[in-house]
Amino acid sequence: MIREHFEFRQTIATILADDPRHIAAAKSGMLAARHEVERQIALDPYFSATFEPYTPKNPQRTVGRMARAAARAGVGPMAAVAGAIAWAGVEAMAGAGASFGLIDNGGDIALVSDREVTVGIYAGASPLSGHIAFLIPPEEEILGICTSSATVGPSISFGVADAVTVFAPDVAVADAWATAICNRIRADDTSVLDALAGTGARGVLAIIGDAVIRWGDLPRIVRAKVDERLITAGRPPTRGT
Repeated sequence: MIREHFEFRQTIATILADDPRHIAAAKSGMLAARHEVERQIALDPYFSATFEPYTPKNPQRTVGRMARAAARAGVGPMAAVAGAIAWAGVEAMAGAGASFGLIDNGGDIALVSDREVTVGIYAGASPLSGHIAFLIPPEEEILGICTSSATVGPSISFGVADAVTVFAPDVAVADAWATAICNRIRADDTSVLDALAGTGARGVLAIIGDAVIRWGDLPRIVRAKVDERLITAGRPPTRGT
């Protein structure tokens, strides 16, 4: 397996693939999506500034995905940017013939896989952090596994959760809802999860200290020792994420 670090401006990602051609496809797909988002922001700065749902006129593919996902989750479109860019990269990998491809864009993962994949859970100061992982079964279709945290990383959050991971086939939806849930969930108030039915989200795992909250259909969770050196770090905050 090839593991390659990729950086372009605020995008800091790890790409996993079996073939160098699929690494190149991933980069090309992510760059195309990034350039699309940058053009939208240049034309309409409000797109990147708002914390509220916002749909621009005649959005292109990635921008439209971000706006639709954010509208469902009740957050700003930039809350879905990392997942949407990772999604575009894995789509390009699959289009180039990859049966296995994974992009971790600062904790927001898109993957297609012909094998079981272990995805570790990092949750900052929680005693569970680095000690459990998801066992993801083979996925012929693209799957999003996106994580938001109020206590880890550079993204802006209004919540208290150490980690909220959302699974969805629509990677932008997974990213937007990870942010929305992280903003609102509390150990004694999980009412935000009531809004998930019909959104396309498949499952949620939230960690708040030593409390674990589950919703929907989740992969098997196992004990693991997560190598923190493999964590893909992000840059300073982006509004709406």
